Amino acid sequence: MKTKEKIFIVGNKELVALALEKNLKNRGYENIIILSDDELNLKDNIAVADFFKSEKPDYVFLPSYKSGSIQANIKYPAEFIYENLIVQNNIIHSAYLNNVKKLLFFGASCVYPKESPQPIKEEYFLTGELESTSRAYSVAKIAGIEMCRAYNKEYGTKFISIIPATLYGSGDKFDLANAHVLSSLIRKFYEAKIKGDKEITLWGSGEPRREFLYIDDLADACIFIINSNCEFDLINIGVGNDISIKELAEKIKEIVGFKGEIKLDISKSDGAMKKLLDSDRIKNLGWRHKVELDDGLKKTYQWFMDNIFELQN
Repeated sequence: MKTKEKIFIVGNKELVALALEKNLKNRGYENIIILSDDELNLKDNIAVADFFKSEKPDYVFLPSYKSGSIQANIKYPAEFIYENLIVQNNIIHSAYLNNVKKLLFFGASCVYPKESPQPIKEEYFLTGELESTSRAYSVAKIAGIEMCRAYNKEYGTKFISIIPATLYGSGDKFDLANAHVLSSLIRKFYEAKIKGDKEITLWGSGEPRREFLYIDDLADACIFIINSNCEFDLINIGVGNDISIKELAEKIKEIVGFKGEIKLDISKSDGAMKKLLDSDRIKNLGWRHKVELDDGLKKTYQWFMDNIFELQN
């Protein structure tokens, strides 16, 4: 990408978009477009088509439009499949029609079979049954990956799909019901500490293992891929190690300073028991993550504390 070329980051100014914008600006890119839902209704194909015709972006980053926790996936499967499908269809097709040079589509690790060998290689895509708790969201993401591949094959586009590990970091949502596990745990432990609670309850057995990628590392990897000459159309982005949810909770408990006990609600679904990505493709291209989990947790909690008043209102 040249610094004067136009870059469209799809979606509101939330976790991924903010990190991408910050990283791009730090590299000297200035022609960046991020629009709120009020400014551009991404579910309106005519509005999206008109936007692409008038703005003619050179590059597009397409994060998930709607994502969330196990609870949210179980509660809102229709919204998760419909909203992601319609938005990604609108964006990908308009990118093709308007000769976008490269598009980066954000998949998710749930697109891989629930019983994938570990670590999960890109070759395992579409080789087995999906985890049931996130099936609707997974199908939407699978459709996006296949749509990118189909357009590349038929129209010669350069649309690349990435599969990041579970994301976290400054700017995340800290919603107890809908946020991803790490940020929701920070909120849960903080509120329990303030209330003087004697215990908190974790969803599930605490045994599932997850790989966590700090948001600034994701942004760095995305820009690295866009600026590379890689020929892959599907690329995992991870750190190479995972941690159980119980171990993660213990780390967050210590950082927050909560003194109570951790209880487990084993009546709740665990989801997939292990999701560790094989990131050899991007590593062989020359990219490595920079932020280890302990440092990332401290940065994320500091951001949460700096913004707690805003998050509560």
